[in-house]
Amino acid sequence: MSGVDGNYAVVFDLTGKTCLVTGGGKVAGRKAAGLLEAGARVLLVSPAVTPGLASLAAAGRLRWEERTYRTGDQDGAVLVFAATGDARVNRQVAEDCRRLGVPVNVADAPDLCDFFLPAAVRRGRLTVAVSTAGASPALAARIRDRLAGLLPAGWGPFLDFLAERRERVRQAVPEPEKRRDILERMASREIWDLLEQGDFTGAKERVDLVYRGSGG
Repeated sequence: MSGVDGNYAVVFDLTGKTCLVTGGGKVAGRKAAGLLEAGARVLLVSPAVTPGLASLAAAGRLRWEERTYRTGDQDGAVLVFAATGDARVNRQVAEDCRRLGVPVNVADAPDLCDFFLPAAVRRGRLTVAVSTAGASPALAARIRDRLAGLLPAGWGPFLDFLAERRERVRQAVPEPEKRRDILERMASREIWDLLEQGDFTGAKERVDLVYRGSGG
């Protein structure tokens, strides 16, 4: 179909879920670090690893199997990353994952990937991701860095505050349409303008006005 590129953006909740990383170099290190940041349980399989990965394993942050990859290592994993530096092994990992129905990302081999990792800006609950579907990760990183400058650190605490107010509204307002209207007003243009100016205190005050006006 014309205009369809096959990409579909999703956000996984990896909290407490197992992810497999094969390989122990810098690329594998970046994959493992990102997974740990997301709260995943990381299984690392490689006969040798960087000092940084070894430190994470020693601290109990991830589990390191000090050996080469074996078919079946992905059992129980929800995502797999192949970054061994050996094209033959990476391809075997991809083939095994595909047969078992486990999504796999293969370093430097877009044609073998079921998914791509976007360049992401994170501010607490807020994640803004940029992907070129493997065409140019470097360009995606440049776009991410430009966006990062527009998103100060205050976004994280503000979204924690907003989540707490949202939960109060959800419990206090049973009518779906009324609840939806209140939540939409908590993200009004006026509040957005305050956020854009970096006035997170003012934005919180406006959200509370909406909340109190709703009878919460």
